Amino acid sequence: MSTELLRMDHAGRTYGTTVPVHALRDADFRVRSGEFVSITGASGSGKSTLLNLLGLLDRPTSGAYLIGGTDTAALSEAERTWLRATWFGFIFQAFHLLADRNVIENVELGMLYTGIPRATRVERAREAIERVRLGHRAGAMPTTLSGGERQRVAIARALAAHPKVLLCDEPTGNLDHDTSMSVLDLLDELHTGGLTVLVVTHDREIAGRADRSISVADGVVSP
Repeated sequence: MSTELLRMDHAGRTYGTTVPVHALRDADFRVRSGEFVSITGASGSGKSTLLNLLGLLDRPTSGAYLIGGTDTAALSEAERTWLRATWFGFIFQAFHLLADRNVIENVELGMLYTGIPRATRVERAREAIERVRLGHRAGAMPTTLSGGERQRVAIARALAAHPKVLLCDEPTGNLDHDTSMSVLDLLDELHTGGLTVLVVTHDREIAGRADRSISVADGVVSP
C-alpha cells in the first residue's frame, strides 16, 4: 500500500485583518506516494495559494498541514527550509534560470540548501540533465536554449535533489502545444518511475493525464 505523504486537515489561508481575504478555505485531502494529482481551477481561484502551502512557501492560517506525518506548524523556519529543499522539487511557468550560469550550474543551484557536498551536487546535476535528455547541452548558457529545453533544465534542477514530491505550477504555460506535450510526456515518465507529481493547471488536457484531480473555486477545495 502506498504511503501518505501530504495531508491537509481543514487548512485555510486568509490575508489581511481589516478586510480579510479568504484565499483558501477548509482544504481537506491526502496525497499518497506515487500519485499524479492535478489541481484545477480558474485564474484567481486559489490554486497557487494551495501550491504555496503544499511547498512550504507559505503557512496556513487555520487548520493543519502534515508532511510525512509531521505537523508543519511546529517547525522552525530552518526546519521548514530543510524540509522544503529535501522533500519538494519545484517547476514553475517561468523557468527561473540564471542567465550567467550554464545548464549544469543552474541545476546544481537547486541543491544549495540540502547539505549535499559540492562534488555530489555536480554528480547529481549531471545525472538529472541526462535524465531529461539534455546531456549534450550541459555546458550551454540559458539564452542559447529553446523554451522546451529551458523547461527541461528547470525539471532537471527539481529532480537533482531526489525529491519525494514534484510541485508544478502551470509548467507548460510559456510553451507551444508540441513542446508542452513533450514536457508532459516527461512528467508522465517521471510519475511512472515512482515520483509523486502535483500539477497546477487550467488545461483540461493536462488534468486528464493525472490519476485524480483536485479542483479549487473561490478558495474552496474539492478533492
